[in-house]
Amino acid sequence: MLLASPVIFWQLWKFVAPGLYKHEKRLLLPFSFLSSVCFLGGAAFGYFVVFPPAFRFLVGYSADFLTAMPAVNEYFSLSLRLLIAFGVIFELPILMVFLAKIGIVDVPFLNKNRKYAILINFIIAAILTPTPDIVNQMLMGVPLLVLYEVSVIAVWLFGRKKLTYGPPDISAEESEE
Repeated sequence: MLLASPVIFWQLWKFVAPGLYKHEKRLLLPFSFLSSVCFLGGAAFGYFVVFPPAFRFLVGYSADFLTAMPAVNEYFSLSLRLLIAFGVIFELPILMVFLAKIGIVDVPFLNKNRKYAILINFIIAAILTPTPDIVNQMLMGVPLLVLYEVSVIAVWLFGRKKLTYGPPDISAEESEE
């Protein structure tokens, strides 16, 4: 599926593109590229950074009389869960910029609710990590915190700019008349 994803995305683009306006196409291409890069980066982080300690933890239950012999389907299940979970959580900055563009969140809102975001990040990490140990939960929770801060910066840079409404500026010549 991963190797076929460029062809799948190309076919999906060829299906969706005729129904989009020119300005929508212009916004969708960078969004698609960045979300793909974020997903693949998250999957790589999960595989190279988180997967070794998670697998060591699971195999660490062996003793003299007990030998860990994970089946191939369990190994692939663990790998797939980690790849998808980390790929999805690395989409957080893209999601936040999208929510900012449609006016749901802004930088003051994200700053004000940071403490709730920290709590939710660690709840998500506890749910998504395949092992119950705190080390693997921290290996997902800490990147989520960093991604939240990256999201705040990204919303500040790329989010919807506040429109200021008010009376037009009156020049000095007009005010004398």
